[in-house]
Amino acid sequence: MKLSPQWLRDFVDVKVDDRRLAEDLTSIGMAVEGTSGAGPSTVFEMEIGTNRPDAMNHYGVAREASAFYDLPLAKIEPKLPKPTPSAPFPIAIAEPQLCPRFTGLVLRNVTIKSSPAKIVARLSLLEQRPINNAVDATNYVLWEMGKPTHVFDLDLLEGGRIVVRRARDGEKLKTLDGVERKLSTEDLVVADAQKPVGLAGVMGGYDTMITDTTKNILIESAWWDPVTIRKVSKRHALHTDASHRFERGADFESTILSCNRVAELTLQSGGGEVVGDVVDVIARRIDQAPIALRLSEVHRILGKALDAEEVIRILRKLGFEVTPETRDAAESRVLTPSWRLDVEREIDLIEEVARLYGYDKFPNTLPAFAGSVIEQLEAKKDRRLRSSLLALGYSEAISLTFISRQEAHRFSSAQPIEIANPLSEEASAMRTSIVPGMLEMLAYNLNRGSNNVRLFEAGNVYDLVEAKSFKNSRERKRACLGATGSVTLPSAMQSARPYSFYDLKGDVETLLEGFDHASFHFDDKADGYYHSGRSARVVMDGSVVAQFGEIHPEVSALWKLRQDVYIAELYLDQLYEHALHEPLYTALPRYPAVERDFSFVFSDSVIYEQIQDAINRLAIRELRSFMPAEIFRGEAVSPGKYSLLLRATFQSGERTLREDEVAQWSEKIVRALRGLGGVQRA
Repeated sequence: MKLSPQWLRDFVDVKVDDRRLAEDLTSIGMAVEGTSGAGPSTVFEMEIGTNRPDAMNHYGVAREASAFYDLPLAKIEPKLPKPTPSAPFPIAIAEPQLCPRFTGLVLRNVTIKSSPAKIVARLSLLEQRPINNAVDATNYVLWEMGKPTHVFDLDLLEGGRIVVRRARDGEKLKTLDGVERKLSTEDLVVADAQKPVGLAGVMGGYDTMITDTTKNILIESAWWDPVTIRKVSKRHALHTDASHRFERGADFESTILSCNRVAELTLQSGGGEVVGDVVDVIARRIDQAPIALRLSEVHRILGKALDAEEVIRILRKLGFEVTPETRDAAESRVLTPSWRLDVEREIDLIEEVARLYGYDKFPNTLPAFAGSVIEQLEAKKDRRLRSSLLALGYSEAISLTFISRQEAHRFSSAQPIEIANPLSEEASAMRTSIVPGMLEMLAYNLNRGSNNVRLFEAGNVYDLVEAKSFKNSRERKRACLGATGSVTLPSAMQSARPYSFYDLKGDVETLLEGFDHASFHFDDKADGYYHSGRSARVVMDGSVVAQFGEIHPEVSALWKLRQDVYIAELYLDQLYEHALHEPLYTALPRYPAVERDFSFVFSDSVIYEQIQDAINRLAIRELRSFMPAEIFRGEAVSPGKYSLLLRATFQSGERTLREDEVAQWSEKIVRALRGLGGVQRA
């Protein structure tokens, strides 16, 4: 946003030069990102937070400077001629919840012409195109005091009245940009007796605009519901200076003042007369509750004892009404000004005091030491998981917590939480899964030539759950791994090896081994967005703690992924129910190990998890390891079967094993494998 420091000085007599003014404004949160021009033509490029529409104008920034420098702030006090007596112009508000206030003022016998040089120069400095004196007056007031207004050609308003209502389905309105827009009942409009003449809070209508032939004018200044204006603006893809401010909350009490100021500027250049008193229709009040401010809380939060007089001075300079409730002002009652809708709590007031007092004036201190540092158990698990992932070669990434409704339903059966006023259809719901964000990040890297990618993200997912007769939101902790490309890069010593399902399986096992558990197995019931036969779930002590695998080709096509992508999801809320596994030192055995091999033929329906479970149930204490050594299919092995060479290692830490003991254990293993339908090979 562009602002003129020369224009600011109309309201506050700042003694410092423009450079120092820019630095001081930045220090109190009115960030000046850059300057251009010189002397009276100097322009500040400012970054004003979206929660501060009151400062998106010269008077608002001047108010901040007045408080910072402790200088008087000049008032905007329009001077109008005595109005010609007339009946009040009829204004009706049919939607009081959407338009609580609408103010109008009639001017007659006005000459429409070019604006005075001062107004043209100031608007041009802000890259605003001058149009004519009436329209320029509304733009000038917008940049002067931040209140959007509008002027209608009074003679083109059919029926001589204004009605604020919802549009009817099928109604059309040609806006000032020359575009004919089809309206619906979701649109709020300013209408005359017959038709819409303006898209409320966004843009006026083409058919009632001010032209060189205009003689009589209706000035409008209203307060619109921010959510409604946001929806209307987005629905018609029409973002204007007016909608930008109304969406964030304009000043409810400024409608009469802004009407009078537009009238003053128009009459000064175009002559004419004010007809009738200003018509101010208030359908409902917008009042903010008073806030209790405790000086002790100011001291506690800021870490420095400030004088009560200084706290009260700062707040009053910013427009707050402060009434001490005690003689020493230890507690005060604060009324928020109409232009500060962002201030709702005591902490908001303390923030205002801190930034105007000066953050640089507070000493650097640390919290008092209470005796010991206690790390929360969940934080410790987070740290362990993160360090393990970094050690495995994954880089941490962060994606948006918003996804589209389609993605929310595609990657989860939970009911998503939909955003009431989304930025776009692609960000219309809170994420029910981290997978869409991970796929987006992988696609982003692949599309920019980075073909070997390993990423992880930890965060929350959100959904709705039924609780008796109403719905509650729920958030659960998740982690997601994404990998694609090669595990090893080609060199003179080795060829490239692509990342596979088994690489991901190994990484997941490594992560889960860090948590204590009694049982641990895989099944093939992963969700449908994984490739069937190339995915699995992890069940730990009866609970599903993860699923992983290759993304289904149909899903890959949606993200235009040109190579295989592997994803793993960790359900941290389930996983963190298990304690961290703390490694214990065990001395190396002094006695030799004994190995035995077992060669069996199994049906393809027998998976290794079944074999492992059968051996574990034998509970042979001296069985140190049991793992597959070779697998073979074809030739002498019948179709639908496979041959598996299994290697068992027995060892005791107390003595040398006897041959008869090993033979007994081996016989138990053979019986267990035969119980699975296995046939021992000679």
